[in-house]
Amino acid sequence: MAASNDNFPVAGLARDGWSTEEEATATCFCGAVQLVFPLQAPGLVNRHVCHCSDCRKISSGLYMSNIVVRDTHLRHARGREQLRTFAQSATVRSGGVMTNHFCGACGTLMYRVGERFPGLTILRTGTVDDFALAETKLRPQVEQFVETRAGWQRPIVDVPQVVGMHSRSDIKGAVL
Repeated sequence: MAASNDNFPVAGLARDGWSTEEEATATCFCGAVQLVFPLQAPGLVNRHVCHCSDCRKISSGLYMSNIVVRDTHLRHARGREQLRTFAQSATVRSGGVMTNHFCGACGTLMYRVGERFPGLTILRTGTVDDFALAETKLRPQVEQFVETRAGWQRPIVDVPQVVGMHSRSDIKGAVL
């Protein structure tokens, strides 16, 4: 199922990413870790851009684009044993523990899980192998923590802007 078109540019060392109407892969930079995740409900819960201080710091960027999926629909195609974790609650606004799962070889943050969100995994859109999905099925539904967005960044057109963390009512067509 490896792709050979522009939707799968040279990005990292793996060359076996794929996508179908129902599922797609997300791979770390070195290719050691690969996940298979859903592209539709009930497994795909939401897509959002987060400007919170944790996402800024842990991503080394000014925001993070996220995909929330149900654990029951997430598969580790390879490399689960390569994952390393870092957990803390000091900066998480809910006070709950958030655990980050990184590739132990290249350091790519693959996903986060939070005790406040049982049964859900927060994947990083930047790890998705099919880049075209960011324009279509994985386009953000909401931007959250906009109060800490960099002043020169512009809101995503036609996407709700939420102070703090979004709720189901903030997302049109929410499937939570």
